[in-house]
Amino acid sequence: MKTAAILAVTLALGAFAGAQQQSSAPQNKPAGQAATAPAAPQGKRPPQAKTQPEFDAYKAAMTNPSDGPAIEKAADDFAAKFPDSELRVLLYRTAMHAYQSANNADKMMEMGRKVLAIDPDDPEALIGVAQVLAERTRDTDLDKDQRWNEALTMAQKSLSTIDSDVAASPGTPPDKIEAYKNFLRSDAYLVVGSVQYNEGKYPDAQASLQKSIDVYPSQPDPIAVLRLALAFDKQEKYQDALKYANQAVGMTQESTAIGSAARHERDRLMQLTGAVIPAPSAAPAQPAGGAGTPAQPAGTGTPTQTPPQK
Repeated sequence: MKTAAILAVTLALGAFAGAQQQSSAPQNKPAGQAATAPAAPQGKRPPQAKTQPEFDAYKAAMTNPSDGPAIEKAADDFAAKFPDSELRVLLYRTAMHAYQSANNADKMMEMGRKVLAIDPDDPEALIGVAQVLAERTRDTDLDKDQRWNEALTMAQKSLSTIDSDVAASPGTPPDKIEAYKNFLRSDAYLVVGSVQYNEGKYPDAQASLQKSIDVYPSQPDPIAVLRLALAFDKQEKYQDALKYANQAVGMTQESTAIGSAARHERDRLMQLTGAVIPAPSAAPAQPAGGAGTPAQPAGTGTPTQTPPQK
């Protein structure tokens, strides 16, 4: 998935360090010693535990963060014990990503909706649910218009909440925060473009998919690149379509579904334009990406702890 995992680790380490420092630092400064305020985080502040038992329960619940059923149960148990805790969002978001990694789209969407029930502006959950709706809705579904509209609405809303609702701990480098935000924007524009393509709005899809690529140019998503080729193709802009089809081929392995589709589109366009099909070459392996792959938590998931209540 692009470089989200690297960004996640970088931001997570910073946030976890902040949590540990806050929980272990003395509460009172010696007389005459000025308190040093940490740098203010950009956007929403990280979630905080109000009591030590709440913080300890959160850490215990995160024992198996990659096991979807385990983290879901732990999140439910935690939410029942601490129904007003800010940390519930982090646990359900972790469960959402665990189910995504296991290719369990239905449970992934369920966890995303639990996040949104607590925080309706959470950009990761908005994008995650929108991705599932966009990718798993078919022309034959009776409620396709409703599902596509919901996906579009969620993705567009995420674009307006990314700046305000991505939480990072104090001291996180601004360039890391902005890179992660652009990763989320790229996925959001991919959802928007995919829905527009499915609805036959090819010029609109072309513009949105181009934004998905341009906002995260260091590692464009091969699904966005291929769908941009298809959007050009539908408008009979075959040379532009071939350019992006070739790019998609270079980013994928032939043995994958996206790689096979990219090569089929390239070959079709070459026949239409009279271009010569190049000799096959080995393509570098690409991480999975696209609308079925929501962003991983950016460390924005690690809580801070306020002093325990007395």
